[in-house]
Amino acid sequence: MDDLDKFCCQNKNCPKHGVRGEKNIRVRAMYGPNKSKRLLYCLVCKDKFSERRGTIFFDSRLPEETVVSILEHVDEGNGMRKTGRLVKVDHDTVCRYTKLAGEHAEKLHDELVEFSPRHKRNATRREVGLREKETKKLRRKQSG
Repeated sequence: MDDLDKFCCQNKNCPKHGVRGEKNIRVRAMYGPNKSKRLLYCLVCKDKFSERRGTIFFDSRLPEETVVSILEHVDEGNGMRKTGRLVKVDHDTVCRYTKLAGEHAEKLHDELVEFSPRHKRNATRREVGLREKETKKLRRKQSG
């Protein structure tokens, strides 16, 4: 159970929310078929949450292999109905997991952007827009 460092508290009101590797997460219990999933516990805020919370597998009734297979088929360019036939699930299930994967990817992207260091050389779009306005003003003054 050394991999607990990759988990963080899911409670937005916890001071350790989103902070990994703080040693504040413990295993509270095991649940699910064959007791294969862990119920985690934050020592700081006393909140309990599943190790799958915040992932595409949370509250999933399909085996992980099936979900991964669905997403691999969609990634290869197969349509929803074709993927459903190949994986032997309903096409609405394929649509639901594709949507969940997209939402999860968007949240992950936003988190990575938020916590990534700011690069000094590359300006943001807003800064580029401000520079363009300043350049236009200077050109008007020089020509006028």
